[in-house]
Amino acid sequence: MLAETVGEWTKEWKREGRQEEGASMLTRLLQRRFGTVPDWANEKIAKADLSSLEEWSLRIFDAQSLDDIFADEQ
Repeated sequence: MLAETVGEWTKEWKREGRQEEGASMLTRLLQRRFGTVPDWANEKIAKADLSSLEEWSLRIFDAQSLDDIFADEQ
């Protein structure tokens, strides 16, 4: 029982760590491409899951603006 609980905690910590790293990397990429990242974008990034962070990171290649990155329909 304890081993299962510790295993679940470890998975959650790793997931949270990947999300934080992904958010940090996306923020740095956006700063490099577009300059200062506005608060609304930082908030969206902080609340995002890994899948969204990955998708937004890929959009950097074609995006002309931050709105292109975060557009819901692409």
